[in-house]
Amino acid sequence: MDFIDYYKVLGIEKDATDEDIKKAYRKLARKLHPDLNPNDKNAHKNFQQVNEANEVLSDPEKRKKYDQYGKDWQHAEQFEQQRQKQSQSRYASGQNFQDEQSDFSDFFESMFGRSSNRSQAKYRGQDYQTELKMNLQDALKTHPQVLTVNGKDIRITIPAGVENGQIIKLKGHGAPGINGGPAGDLYITFVIPNHPQYKRSGNDLYTGTTIDLFTALLGGETVIETLEGKIKLKVQPETQPGSKIRLKGKGFPVYKKEGERGDLYITYEVKLPINLTEEQKAQFTELKKLF
Repeated sequence: MDFIDYYKVLGIEKDATDEDIKKAYRKLARKLHPDLNPNDKNAHKNFQQVNEANEVLSDPEKRKKYDQYGKDWQHAEQFEQQRQKQSQSRYASGQNFQDEQSDFSDFFESMFGRSSNRSQAKYRGQDYQTELKMNLQDALKTHPQVLTVNGKDIRITIPAGVENGQIIKLKGHGAPGINGGPAGDLYITFVIPNHPQYKRSGNDLYTGTTIDLFTALLGGETVIETLEGKIKLKVQPETQPGSKIRLKGKGFPVYKKEGERGDLYITYEVKLPINLTEEQKAQFTELKKLF
């Protein structure tokens, strides 16, 4: 596996702070997102490298291992465990520190593929990170999707109810293992932009609809356009502007819970008549005298 300098990928120095890393990632993620660079063949690869760099450098433990072991940072724990075992063994046998350090060096070379005649152990491949952008309507229903990761098409089924920012793991769809070891995993982050009409909060949906003055006063019916079609609502007499109703079970599907849904909340706005004629104004004036 070729070494990727994550600091260079993000355009930062090795002494960068957490805030520096966050700012650099956000700037590059917006700039390199494949959706914004449809004619750039390398856009997906560059965007993925930025995500990988951020995942490692924004995590203190991963960053520490990366700084110490470079491209082999994911195998740091195996190395440390083996070194501890060897240290205990040499301590028991009275072997001196210099011999111990020499053997550690040999072990490190064997483990990470440098010159050594010893057989190499098997190690797990690197995890991949990717983003999947979808609209709110897409997230309403379980549906198939094809992802292209590192030039490979992966078919998945997305359950209804996924949320913006939610991460799912596909086991074994990451980088190939070292020396025949198991492949890493693929982590998919869902990106669901805000809807112009509907606001989602958990499994509940919020929207508004406008009714005329007379429907608000006397009651009646109105029709609203939902994400799944039109719904006819009965409006109660004397409905006040800003009043809210709840439609139970008409919200968003609950993730991986078949048949369960949140609620839909609708806020009424009342549209007042404008451009009144003199006769109409007179009639409203007479009506006002009755209250």
